[in-house]
Amino acid sequence: MRKISLKQIRLLLSQEELRYLPSGKLLINTINAHSYNVARQDEAFAEALTKCDVLAPDGASIVKACRWINALSRPTERCAGWDLFEIEMQRLQQEAEACGRKKVMFVGSSEKVLGLIRERATQDYPDLEVVTLSPPYVKDFSEEQSREMIETINAADPDLLWIGMTAPKQEKWTYQHWNELNIHCHCGCIGAVFDFYAGTVKRAPLWWQRHGLEWLYRLISEPRRMWRRYLIGNTKFLWYMLGEKFSR
Repeated sequence: MRKISLKQIRLLLSQEELRYLPSGKLLINTINAHSYNVARQDEAFAEALTKCDVLAPDGASIVKACRWINALSRPTERCAGWDLFEIEMQRLQQEAEACGRKKVMFVGSSEKVLGLIRERATQDYPDLEVVTLSPPYVKDFSEEQSREMIETINAADPDLLWIGMTAPKQEKWTYQHWNELNIHCHCGCIGAVFDFYAGTVKRAPLWWQRHGLEWLYRLISEPRRMWRRYLIGNTKFLWYMLGEKFSR
């Protein structure tokens, strides 16, 4: 199996680049230390990350590692899923103010979370129509379930599409069905941002974010769920970076 290589991945260099992405159909993903670790063992996930249109560095560890291993892309700052979300939503709101009402679609999570998203988005982005779809809670979608989801998205014809079904499921499903999605807009896989925006999960305070410690805040907040990802995962990521640093 061909391994994913952080040294060779082409990443966005700054949040400013997100603001000037071309219009039209674009698949946007993010990568952090955890998703890199998973992609080392999951070839389909690695392909989804490396072959999307735009890949953003979601995490201080990715930014620092790219510099240390002298990677092809050396981002100057992290571009978290939340940053992507805010930039895209603000841009669409501005377009709606200038040209008329626009539509944003959220696919993923529960009806409860989606309801909270609709309620908040109505206040934050008054010129956007919010459409939602809660997929079945299954490990893998059947062909029929995927077809119904694709048909619903295509029928909605959104001006911005968010997929939030947790990694690596969301990236793999979206990439697998990308050519079947007859959309004309940007599409971002942003997972936890659904819960952050709905308020069902609290994001780290700004100080923790600015100092690259959001992972530590999540570990302290949810130690049972996150200890393996961060304590073992961060060690594994460092080991992989040592391999990339000294590989030819």
